[in-house]
Amino acid sequence: MIRDGAVLVEGDRIAAIGPRRRIEALRQARSAEKLDIRGRVLLPGLVDSHTHLIFPASRAGEYEQRISGKTYQQIARDGGGIRTTVAALRKASPQSLKSRGLAYLEKFAAHGTTTVEAKSGYGLDWPSEAKILRVLHDLDQDQPLDIIRTFLGAHVVPSEYRRNPAKYVDLLVRRWIPSVAAAGLAEFCDVFCDRGAFTPAQSRRILAAGRACGLVPRIHAAQFDRTGAARLAIDSQAASADHLDHINAADVRALGLSNVVCTLLPGCSFHLGLPQRAPARQLLEAGAVVAVATDFNPGTSPTVSMPMILSLACDQLRMTPAEAISAATINPAYSLRVHDRAGSIEVGKYADFAAFDVADYREIPYYFGVNLCSLTMKRGVVVHPKKP
Repeated sequence: MIRDGAVLVEGDRIAAIGPRRRIEALRQARSAEKLDIRGRVLLPGLVDSHTHLIFPASRAGEYEQRISGKTYQQIARDGGGIRTTVAALRKASPQSLKSRGLAYLEKFAAHGTTTVEAKSGYGLDWPSEAKILRVLHDLDQDQPLDIIRTFLGAHVVPSEYRRNPAKYVDLLVRRWIPSVAAAGLAEFCDVFCDRGAFTPAQSRRILAAGRACGLVPRIHAAQFDRTGAARLAIDSQAASADHLDHINAADVRALGLSNVVCTLLPGCSFHLGLPQRAPARQLLEAGAVVAVATDFNPGTSPTVSMPMILSLACDQLRMTPAEAISAATINPAYSLRVHDRAGSIEVGKYADFAAFDVADYREIPYYFGVNLCSLTMKRGVVVHPKKP
């Protein structure tokens, strides 16, 4: 921590960091524009490494059903859940999806996020999956936040293949994944390995196919059940294993010895009202690399607020504020393979910052449900608040 510190930005990069008086005395600082945020806390721009950014509408009706006692799995078995969003997205135009995405990205920036991972997975046919990934490409070009794209064709088995899931897995492995890689539509390949989604054997095939095509594996692991997905993440050399609510002590030890980033998503447990939570303290004590993310999506975690996720990480997962902030900055940057340019305030990295109107960094999660981000800078340009 640097008290009364300063950062010198040249172009889109960080040129110098240190005590304010020393930085102001540098020759190249004499003609620089001065942006005074005295009295606030400056963090690296937050890195949200798990979102489902592109969807056509909320699922507020299901939210009410869950309040009345239905479980997520019961709603899914009745034809709701992910498949509801799939049916609507297939009909949605790229323009409407892009407009919603732009609006959400402005909200992400307003909460201090500067890098966002975003998945497909609400199309589950080739035209719709490709549509999502192309919308994400266009959004990456047309607004300031960096978007890292992940192909999640293996979100759930679509309705038309429910009687023959093996045929859908063959389609993913033999046609869609090679097509995504050849067209440069994504950097990562993800699979939802859990009860009601894909088995470990199916998931292994899908991730292996992605790796063979140059797509780095990620995995939704053990959200609702312990299926062996955490071990699969290690075996597959996945960049990240996400959720991890239902892992045991042996899984924790194995993850602690691996390079897999354990991305915890406390917003899901909170929104679904589930008592089971990822064992963050045990993972940290085992030496695991721990990240946190919003899992922004219409069904289980409809939040764009990484500061709220920091609060949940502290209050529900018993992480310290410092651990939670590391888990929202440099650790997820490693999982997205952007740690050389994002996730920390270091000379040579992008000038990505989030300033919070607090006197002590611990107050950021302490004030839960309150957005105290007063300024967000992306690559040296202030993106929040937006100029009138």
